[in-house]
Amino acid sequence: MRRLPHLVTAAVSLIAGLATLAGCSSGSDGGQTSTSKPSASPPTAAETVTVVPGDVQVSPNGVTTAVGAPAESTEEEYFQACLAAKVWMDQQGGDPKSQIEPYLKSVQSNDAEAGPATFGSPWSQLPPARQAAVIVAVQAAADALC
Repeated sequence: MRRLPHLVTAAVSLIAGLATLAGCSSGSDGGQTSTSKPSASPPTAAETVTVVPGDVQVSPNGVTTAVGAPAESTEEEYFQACLAAKVWMDQQGGDPKSQIEPYLKSVQSNDAEAGPATFGSPWSQLPPARQAAVIVAVQAAADALC
């Protein structure tokens, strides 16, 4: 099977770009963009975060929310992981973005239950690039991109 890291990288770049654009607005200030003060709180799982290669971001709840590795999956694996996350999020109800961390916690804590969400392998057995791909698919599911 063909691996599509460039597809996943493009999706992450798109999400990051949209997040950046959402912070800008043009008002009556002569076309200049306004910026808000940076938040003192740590980023949530729903925010796009840049992680140093080889590093792992873990939430205060102990959930891996970002992995410093290029995401690696096939197109089919990505779609299956995204769809599994979307179905789970739809069942929970509410804002899908608020379901990112709970879903990742579920996938990571149910390590013995390997399925499409983790490409058929338990979370702990996925190399960093595959863990990164799972996280990208979950973020895409929250954005209804699968």
